[in-house]
Amino acid sequence: MTDDRVYWLAWSSIAGVGPISLKRLYQHFGSVAVAWNASASAIAEVAGFGKKLMVAVQEGRSQINPEALFTEHIQKNPFFWTPSDPEYPRFLWEIPSPPPLLYYEGKVNLGENQGNIPTVAIVGTRNPTDHGRRWARRLSTLLAQQGFTIVSGMAEGIDGEAHQSCLKAGGRTIAVLGTGVDVVYPSRHRQLQADIQKQGLVISEHPAATQPNKAHFPSRNRIIAGLSRATIVIEAPERSGSLITASYANEFGGDIYALPNSPDIAAARGCLQLIHQGAEIIVSEEKLLEMLGAIPTTNQSAPVNLSPSLPPETSPVVNAAPPANLEPRLAQVYQLFNREPLLFDIIVQKMQIPTSEVAGILLELELIGLVTQLPGMRYQKT
Repeated sequence: MTDDRVYWLAWSSIAGVGPISLKRLYQHFGSVAVAWNASASAIAEVAGFGKKLMVAVQEGRSQINPEALFTEHIQKNPFFWTPSDPEYPRFLWEIPSPPPLLYYEGKVNLGENQGNIPTVAIVGTRNPTDHGRRWARRLSTLLAQQGFTIVSGMAEGIDGEAHQSCLKAGGRTIAVLGTGVDVVYPSRHRQLQADIQKQGLVISEHPAATQPNKAHFPSRNRIIAGLSRATIVIEAPERSGSLITASYANEFGGDIYALPNSPDIAAARGCLQLIHQGAEIIVSEEKLLEMLGAIPTTNQSAPVNLSPSLPPETSPVVNAAPPANLEPRLAQVYQLFNREPLLFDIIVQKMQIPTSEVAGILLELELIGLVTQLPGMRYQKT
């Protein structure tokens, strides 16, 4: 174990030190272990650590033995990641409030965690129409066959349909829980949760034995959005947890897609609201794949083609030469482009820098007319 794993747990055990505060500590000190041993005056310099929180910090540091706490914790929670672990999902760390502890059960796919495999959230109401159920199954099956990992929240209704259809299609799915990973909720999903653990991953920011609590589910939705480069809302009434997920997705810079239906149907009104606010409309499976950057193939088991190009004999790859006066950081990104569009995730992967920095560079390139943003978080040189 590393020191920081011990201290992520210790810090998160102090009342009032939440994910946002803890990320600020890490960014300020470069290590939560260093932060733990820092002076009170040094910690008080971190944004958000006012007098009231500093009282809790000082009490916590005087009462908690980090090593003993960690030893006791891993006896009941052997499998979890902290942001100091290389396996921690890289896109999740980029959100403002990344969970300091992420518990998991199932099969880990490091490609997912490193952002090399596209992940899409499919969410919706617990009380869908038959129309909504059919579309949840269709889209989950299609995207699983195209190589996408499906992320959802294990709730009844649309979430359950998305998970089950993905598994039936031989795909991989991630269930984000508002309970401990050893707790089944709702109880009718006991077999589904067991199946996901065999073929996918069950994760939670809550330790083992944590029971359902209404306060946990909105914060759970930020993890669903943070893990996914796109969020698909199948059906949602005007007040729905799925709209919270979509709001987080918008905040984090992810694409949002919504399935339209009649405004006479209560379960459709949230989706119509999202479309009015600018979400992409799902008009067909083919169009959705196009917007997501996937290319439909006759071999439905083939993985999604993240960087499509014509055969070499008809389309030699020639990378763009940057203008002579272009800043080096902009030129480095611009040189990644040839004649074909690139997915945002692929640019991040190639650059190996934070997603926020890549987004800023692409915006600058777009403003000076060197690249254009396409649907599905794709970019193309002009």
